[in-house]
Amino acid sequence: MPKVSDDHLAARRSQILDGARRCFAEFGYEGATVRRLEEATGLSRGAIFHHFRDKDALFLALAQEDAGRMAEVAATQGLIQVMRDMLARPEDFDWLGTRLEIARRLRNDPEFRANWEERSTELTAATVARLERRKAAGALREDVPTEVILGYLDLVLDGLIARIASGHANDNLEAVLDLVEASVRRRE
Repeated sequence: MPKVSDDHLAARRSQILDGARRCFAEFGYEGATVRRLEEATGLSRGAIFHHFRDKDALFLALAQEDAGRMAEVAATQGLIQVMRDMLARPEDFDWLGTRLEIARRLRNDPEFRANWEERSTELTAATVARLERRKAAGALREDVPTEVILGYLDLVLDGLIARIASGHANDNLEAVLDLVEASVRRRE
């Protein structure tokens, strides 16, 4: 039996993730059935679940992929830039609207919550490191602990995701992000 190349496996995995992203965006987490995932990826359930244990693993792989991409931006340009990128290209992040839907699972399913938090660690670490560097450079408010600033930015990020998911990505949100950015800067 011929061995499948690593490049072929990586391409197939990418094909699955791209199709799943579209499927989750269109139908939500619960509505992204195996049949719909098959249609969106153009692959059989056997091919999909050869690469991913189950739908949770597929969803969490998307979360990890996007968290990694967002962490790179957050580390160099900050979490607010990540949010600006979301506004500029909402179609790249619209699947995150499922985050509203999976809040119930995060609350009720400890295993899913642990896996989700594991995927979010990279973005959180990059954001905290950037905030600490900006604080040390005198660019951020010193009267507010870094953890509070992080919580504030996470809350804004969740709100932005909700707005994008509901189709309200153009409601003066750039100006809102300007206000958020100004609110965490050091006051002269």
